[in-house]
Amino acid sequence: MAKPKRRYVCQACGGVSPRWQGQCPDCSEWSTLQEDAPETVFSSKHDLSSGGRPVAFVALDQPVKLPERRKTGLAEFDRALGGGLVPGSAILMGGDPGIGKSTLLLQAAAKVASAGGAAVYISGEEAADQVRLRADRLGLGKAPIMLASATSVRDILTTLNTMDPPALVVIDSIQTMYSDQIEGAPGTVSQVRGCAFELIRYAKASGTALVLVGHVTKDGTIAGPRVLEHMVDVVMSFEGERSHQYRILRALKNRFGAVDEIGVFAMAGAGLEEVGNPSLLFLSGRENPVPGSAVFPALEGTRPVLVEIQALTVRLQSGATPRRAVVGWDSGRLAMLLAVLEARCGLNFSTAEVYLNVAGGYRLTDPAADLAVAAALISALSDRPLSGGAAWFGEISLSGEVRPVAHASIRLREAAKLGFDKAHGPAGTQEKVAGIAYAPITLLPNLVDRVMGGS
Repeated sequence: MAKPKRRYVCQACGGVSPRWQGQCPDCSEWSTLQEDAPETVFSSKHDLSSGGRPVAFVALDQPVKLPERRKTGLAEFDRALGGGLVPGSAILMGGDPGIGKSTLLLQAAAKVASAGGAAVYISGEEAADQVRLRADRLGLGKAPIMLASATSVRDILTTLNTMDPPALVVIDSIQTMYSDQIEGAPGTVSQVRGCAFELIRYAKASGTALVLVGHVTKDGTIAGPRVLEHMVDVVMSFEGERSHQYRILRALKNRFGAVDEIGVFAMAGAGLEEVGNPSLLFLSGRENPVPGSAVFPALEGTRPVLVEIQALTVRLQSGATPRRAVVGWDSGRLAMLLAVLEARCGLNFSTAEVYLNVAGGYRLTDPAADLAVAAALISALSDRPLSGGAAWFGEISLSGEVRPVAHASIRLREAAKLGFDKAHGPAGTQEKVAGIAYAPITLLPNLVDRVMGGS
């Protein structure tokens, strides 16, 4: 056996360095390298003479029973999970501090427990009395949740093995757990990886749905080793701005369902309330049409959401460099779209400051938002409001063409359901939806003519 090597592991990205240094060479963070337990180096060649068990192969066409999901009682939570909790699954939920992760999981555990399933909530960050006070504030004081405050994985597993497997176990959070079999303080890469492995192994063996709460770094990624996201079955992100009312639960990885599904919640005095129709939430306050405002039917997984895109342009009198500020959209895509508008349509944005905002703090990643953003920018530059009953969607290429996008019929039906009577989009869309007139756009100059004409 070779001599163990000393190594230093970055607590931000999990990068490994053979020596300590002030700055991590991988993520450039400062003072994040800590000495980790040395890895034992073995020979890469296995001695097969000592034996081993053969691996059993199975056919792909062998019938497999679909897992029976357990509903949590929160429809938006179940939607993001793909239909409910799968027994034996491991779920990792991350989010900014104070965004409402503990509140959401406490409400879900209370719903499961009230429906007859055993729910265990173990907090490593708060005392049991603090969790009870929050439960009383949320009106969940009578819920039959098994509550404990512990950080030792050995003690937690010992307790769980003395009882019938519960339907749901919540660990808040995995960064506070520690194992006495692993060197290092709680929260280090080796501790997080080892504790998560032991808890996930218990969940797989017992058929218990396990939810691990994870801390996030300043850029929004889950803290700790990246391998943690590979170990679990579902990775969820709880997003939202503290200054806004709504919260979005987004599935980033799901081995048992579709990804990019979202659940929408609103923060209220009695906790998180489900939002069945988020389009009404993001379109509130649009009484009169104003320049620079366009409605875009976004698609999150299988759910259409109508959001308002707001643009503002300010002409500069001096030779100062114009500013571009974006909230809720990709700044690089805005720069590309401005370049296409100048090159293909002859519009001058080089002497104007451009501000773009997605109302409600919503974050857009759908490329079909290009046409709505372009319409808002043209409307702001010309100071002409768009039609209040129109929706805009379509992807714009560098040549100025408006390209077709996926699921146009779903977008049109959502717009029609909320009272919109006109939609502008790619020319290749053949779907017709009752109650809404569809006006195709082929090239970006056609969009300029339509906005200038007041359509």
